[in-house]
Amino acid sequence: MSFTALGMIVLYLFLFCYIVIASIDFGAGVFLLQAKLRGTQKTLTPVIARYLNPIWEVTNVFLVFFTVGIVGFFPDFAYYYGTVLLVPGSIGLLLLTMRGSFYAFQNYGPDSKFSWLLIYSVAGLLIPPSLSMGLVISEGGYITKKGGHVDLNWADLFFSPFAWSVVFLALVAVMYISSGFLTFYARKAQAMKAYALLRKWFIFWGPPMALVSLFAFITLRSQNKEHFDIAVSQYWWLFLISIICLIAAWVLTILKKSPGTAFMLVILQMATAIGGYGVSKWPYILYPYINGNVNKTDDPMALALTIAAVCGLLLLIPSLILLMRLFIFSKDYVEGKSEEGHY
Repeated sequence: MSFTALGMIVLYLFLFCYIVIASIDFGAGVFLLQAKLRGTQKTLTPVIARYLNPIWEVTNVFLVFFTVGIVGFFPDFAYYYGTVLLVPGSIGLLLLTMRGSFYAFQNYGPDSKFSWLLIYSVAGLLIPPSLSMGLVISEGGYITKKGGHVDLNWADLFFSPFAWSVVFLALVAVMYISSGFLTFYARKAQAMKAYALLRKWFIFWGPPMALVSLFAFITLRSQNKEHFDIAVSQYWWLFLISIICLIAAWVLTILKKSPGTAFMLVILQMATAIGGYGVSKWPYILYPYINGNVNKTDDPMALALTIAAVCGLLLLIPSLILLMRLFIFSKDYVEGKSEEGHY
């Protein structure tokens, strides 16, 4: 295995961690807004706030590591994506900045306002579609290169079934993952009213998650048949495991059994789906312009980047585990016996 391939595995771990942690974070913001609108904030807000307070500042670190790493391994990545993703990328960064700022205003300011919560929640819902444009464009068919000039075909992107399937998948995945974790977290906190509400949301988002995932997989065939054929012929078992995990988590939640196990199945579901997508796509980073076996940095640089990425992972994962043990899953903290934020 080359250093580049090993580095990409580490970068995929960063991306996977970001997808899970950020989805919980983004979805939690939507549930806070929903609780405010429906008058259930006394039920839901304490549980959600206890999760958000310690974790919101570290979420984007995984995204930064992934972005810096992939540009280091594949210098052409900055050339192509820096041009075609200028608009959606800038929107995503603006939304991330707005979301962090208004969370701070809302949670740590002397007074809270509904408008701040609204901006915080809506921004969190819009970030996944804006960031998912990178995945959509990576499948090819949207970029034209004439000489040294790169153009994005906006009309093709806007009217692409695959592009819209990924956008809807990003939105549904956020609500699905977040409701799954918060259901488990509410049960652990012994907040049974919050658990009942969040359990209904997780059950609700299960079927849309399955349907949108299937739609995205089908539309991939029309967008990139080569990738689709490899995924179906060689890595079908990973996607089968993902489907089984989705069904098992949904059934356990319906039966009110083991919410912790149900969320671990959600994690396994996402891990196998993302893993299957990644390995079936390799060595292409951007069809057909960036091939991981050809358009890569030299071996000494790849080795240095791999070591740096592994060290970053070894630093972040234990830090995240420590944060969870000290705060998020601490018995006194999760049951609200220590100080918590307000909304």
